[in-house]
Amino acid sequence: QVLLVESGGGLVQTGGSLRLSCVARGRTFSNVAMGWFRQAPGKEREIVAAISWSGDITYYADSVKGRFTISRDNAKNTMYLQMNSLKPEDTAVYYCAASHGRSIVVPARGYEYWGQGTQVTVSS
Repeated sequence: QVLLVESGGGLVQTGGSLRLSCVARGRTFSNVAMGWFRQAPGKEREIVAAISWSGDITYYADSVKGRFTISRDNAKNTMYLQMNSLKPEDTAVYYCAASHGRSIVVPARGYEYWGQGTQVTVSS
């Protein structure tokens, strides 16, 4: 069984930081691109950041550029999202996902495996 397991979410004040982790179990994802998405109540799921299989190419949504950093450690089958300068509008359930191929994918339909999500709440 293939699983993506997120952790690191929680409650933080505006301006604070959190680091999300996504561990892949059941198979390796070191040869595919991965991404972080989020979904706030009443809104559609949106991409936050994505990273190529090797980690040398990254993509960020405009709303998080300069504040969030995506990275991966293929030896540990783990992806990270460092979130700094958090804002109340960052409040959402954050999901990690693994795509079909090596290059970055932006649309959610390009991702094959999804985690269960971790809640991030930023208080004002």
